[in-house]
Amino acid sequence: MASFKKAILALEDGSVYQGNGFGAEKTVVGEAVFNTSMTGYQEILTDPSYYAQIITMTATQIGNYGINEEDIESDGPKAAGFVVRELSPVTSNWRSVKDLSTYLGENGIPGIEGIDTRNVTKKLRVDGAMKACLTTEDISPDEAVDRARSWGGLLGVDYVKEVTCSSPYLWGDRNPQPSPPFTVTGTNLYTDLSNRERCNIVAYDYGAKWSIFRKLNHHGFNIEVVPADFPADQVLAKNPDGVFLSNGPGDPSALPYAHEAVRGLIGKTPIFGICLGHQILTHAFGAETFKLKFGHRGGNQPVKNLETGVVSITSQNHGFASTDEELKKAGAVVTEINLNDHTVEGLRHADYPIFSVQYHPEAAPGPNDADPLFDSFYSLVAQSKGIPTA
Repeated sequence: MASFKKAILALEDGSVYQGNGFGAEKTVVGEAVFNTSMTGYQEILTDPSYYAQIITMTATQIGNYGINEEDIESDGPKAAGFVVRELSPVTSNWRSVKDLSTYLGENGIPGIEGIDTRNVTKKLRVDGAMKACLTTEDISPDEAVDRARSWGGLLGVDYVKEVTCSSPYLWGDRNPQPSPPFTVTGTNLYTDLSNRERCNIVAYDYGAKWSIFRKLNHHGFNIEVVPADFPADQVLAKNPDGVFLSNGPGDPSALPYAHEAVRGLIGKTPIFGICLGHQILTHAFGAETFKLKFGHRGGNQPVKNLETGVVSITSQNHGFASTDEELKKAGAVVTEINLNDHTVEGLRHADYPIFSVQYHPEAAPGPNDADPLFDSFYSLVAQSKGIPTA
C-alpha cells in the first residue's frame, strides 16, 4: 500500500491540514467538497461528475473492502483528489483485486489520510465549498495555499468536454454489458422486464455513469450514446423513441451548445434528464441555475414529491440548482423539492412529455427509492410510441 511521509490539504481561506499521503505522489488543485455516503467510494471516485473536485469522505474509515472490477462507473477515477480520516490498513472482500491506495496511484490521483475530516466538513458546510490544493509532494503549506487560491474554479468553465465520449456508440458495443441480476439466497432483486417491447433512445453523455445506462437497458431501452455537443437535428435524424440527458460535472450555465441542442428537441420527442441533464433542461426552458453553498453529495438526501406526497431518500452529487420561480414562468411544473434546503429536485413540462430530477436514480452508490423513474420514462416513451407499458 503506497504511502508517503506527509501530505497537505490547503484551502483558499488559509486553512492547512497535514496528514499522511497515499495514492499518487502528486500535487493537484480543485474544488473541496464533502460526501456523506457511508460506502461506495469506488463508485464515487469513478463518477465523472466529480471531475476537478477534491472529495472529503465523512465516513471514518475508507478502503476496507478494496477495489473490484465490477463497481466502476466510468473508464477510471475522475476525481482530482481524495481525503479520508483513516485509510484502512486491511483490505477484505472476496471481490477485491487491489487496495485503494494502489488504485489511486495507478491512476495519478493523490490522497491524504490522518486529518480531521469532521473539521474539514464543518468548515465547508459553514463557509461553503472552496478552492483547494492537495499535495503528497514536498511543497510548503504556504505554497499549497497559494496554489489553491490561484486555481480558476468551476464557474463559467466547461468541464463536460473533458469527460464526454468522443463519438456516438451503441451501449454494449464499447462498454461492459449489464451485470447479471443481483441475487441474495437465490432471490432475484430485479424485476424481469425481458418481455417489454424494446424502445430506441439517444442518450447524451455529459459525463454519464455506466450504472445509468445499465438501468435504462434493463428497463427496456436500446441506447445510442452521443457526445455532449451532438446537434439536435442529428439526434432527430436517428428517429429516436426518446432522449435521455445524463449527469456530468461543473457549471451548467457554461454549456450553451447543450442548451441549444436540448431546446431543439423540446416538443419533438420524450425527454428524461437527471442531475446536470436536469440543469441543462432548466436553461433550455429559458430559466437559470445558481451555485449552491456546499452542494448535495451523498446517498442520504431526502426529497419530497409535491404531487404524491411521497418522500424518497436519494443519491446526489451536484453543486448547482435550478431557480423555482423562473422554471414556473418558463412552463415547467416543479414536482419535487429537497427537504433539507427546499431547492428544486424535480420538474415536468406542463405541455410536453419531458421530466427530470436533480438526483441520481441509478443509486450507485445509494438507495433504490428512485428506481421507478426508469419505469416512468418507459411509460412516457411507450405512450408516445403507442405500445403497451406492461
